[in-house]
Amino acid sequence: MADRELHIVVCIKAVVTEIPVKGYVRTAGSLELNPFDRPVLEMALRLREVHGGKVTALTMGPEASLAALYEAQAMGVDEVVLLCDSALAGSDTLATSKALGAAVRKLAPFDLLLFGTRSSDSDTGQVGPQTAVLLDLPLVTFVHSIESNGSRVTVERRADGFLEEYAFFPPGVLTIDPTSVQARDPKLSRLESVFRKQDECRWGLSDLGLSSDE
Repeated sequence: MADRELHIVVCIKAVVTEIPVKGYVRTAGSLELNPFDRPVLEMALRLREVHGGKVTALTMGPEASLAALYEAQAMGVDEVVLLCDSALAGSDTLATSKALGAAVRKLAPFDLLLFGTRSSDSDTGQVGPQTAVLLDLPLVTFVHSIESNGSRVTVERRADGFLEEYAFFPPGVLTIDPTSVQARDPKLSRLESVFRKQDECRWGLSDLGLSSDE
């Protein structure tokens, strides 16, 4: 990896803005970038700054999910892809992982596939690991740091008070601990620019080669 540029794919999620009212949750009708995904984007951007290449942000959801992709672009992501299809509505984590996995295959070749550890709405933490299994790729969760040496990737994670180190040959899947890095703020000028340009790529099931039965 040190002698070539990287392609890093980051799977992000747009979560519903919720306001608790008297013990209930009222949906505000808007979506925003999952806060646990911001450190993931930052990690990807820092790797690109060192090794070159590009960062692609991928999300699945309705049109309103574009807000999360535009924020990712304002942070510095190179390309964004929205998976949007009525057949995907109400997907559980397995269906979501199948759709994301098909999209990631379409984006190949890539070196790293990054996820947040969880989302602030459903909070399952399942999509990253499930996607890794479906793609038959190595997985390390709760990663704090990533380094590369030639063609090998070395990562550190902390779990139950232990510091663990793993090495693998890419491509591989990582979930990034939210305390690993402090995410940069999106540039307002760039945010305005991406909202105006709206040059995202949009894929439906037919683009992924999937049927609604799957």
